[in-house]
Amino acid sequence: MILLDELRVTMSDYQKDLKELYEVLGIEQAKTRFDQLQKQIAAEGFWDDLENSQKVLQESKALENKINKYKEMESSLEDILTLIELTIEEGEEESNAELNAEADAFVQELEALKLSSLLTGEYDNSNAILTFHAGAGGTEAQDWAEMLYRMYNRWAERHHYKVELLDYLDGDEAGLKSASILISGENAYGFLKSESGVHRLVRVSPFDSSGRRHTSFAALEVMPEIDDSMEVDIHPEDVKMDVFRASGAGGQHINKTSSAVRLTHLPTGIVVSCQTQRSQFQNKDYAMKMLRAKLVEIKEREHLDKIADIKGVQKEIAWGAQIRSYVFMPYTLAKDHRTNFENGNIQAVMDGDIDGFINAYLKALSSGTLQK
Repeated sequence: MILLDELRVTMSDYQKDLKELYEVLGIEQAKTRFDQLQKQIAAEGFWDDLENSQKVLQESKALENKINKYKEMESSLEDILTLIELTIEEGEEESNAELNAEADAFVQELEALKLSSLLTGEYDNSNAILTFHAGAGGTEAQDWAEMLYRMYNRWAERHHYKVELLDYLDGDEAGLKSASILISGENAYGFLKSESGVHRLVRVSPFDSSGRRHTSFAALEVMPEIDDSMEVDIHPEDVKMDVFRASGAGGQHINKTSSAVRLTHLPTGIVVSCQTQRSQFQNKDYAMKMLRAKLVEIKEREHLDKIADIKGVQKEIAWGAQIRSYVFMPYTLAKDHRTNFENGNIQAVMDGDIDGFINAYLKALSSGTLQK
């Protein structure tokens, strides 16, 4: 067991970390802004503009969560230090299991709070739109794309984020050819932006009767959901809309009675589609959100001045372009090629345990050792 004097010194040092976070997170400014929003909410006529009122409530809730989270951390540290003092007064020299558990939990929460302070991008607080594409390789690649689809759904569940299916195209025999989901929650895009790129799988294929090892690729695009208040310069004449009936063996994924919509941005060749909503209008609305998000994400990533500067160049979903490899055979390892972060528990990774990869990316990005 750790000596109580040592634990007291260690935990006392975290008071300095909390004070630094107070400034970094802008808690004072958050309190001021929260008070301003509360006055707006209480004002007469606030609910007359429902769209604006929803935005104000969303911002207010986010600020309240940030302020309360910081207060909880302060209170937790005070309680731990008080408990240490009381235990010392009782004549104990070593910490007990309960006290160690509380201290460990505090440190983990503090690290998570520090990590969220790195999310300073314009869209980091936004919801995230994830689009999966199977690479070349037929059934094997399509099965891998579905495995990734499941992995990110599991990650969202772990973080209590809401997942909404936007589009799903089944594979020929198994898996999926492409799919899109909307993950809603605070900082969803900020955390998931690191996952955009080509993912490589090495395993003995369950579709190969000879039991040979296969390498497969799938691509993931991550885009911020763009708020309607943000102006995105898309000319109506630049967008071609095709309407078709949802098809394939989608089962629960597809609403077979709805009219699917495919939008093509003619200047760039970017194509998005939605076929999971109840009406053609809803499918078009979601597809337009996806198109706007994709154009804005490319504009920001390529440091372009305007949407019109996008050339529509796409990376090949193949060897050499991957950001991460997942090896099932002859050993088990998931390795990120940008940060060199590794996790040997491949099953845990496929069950959504990817926070280590995300954290390593954000820290490397913050320290300047990684390009966006």
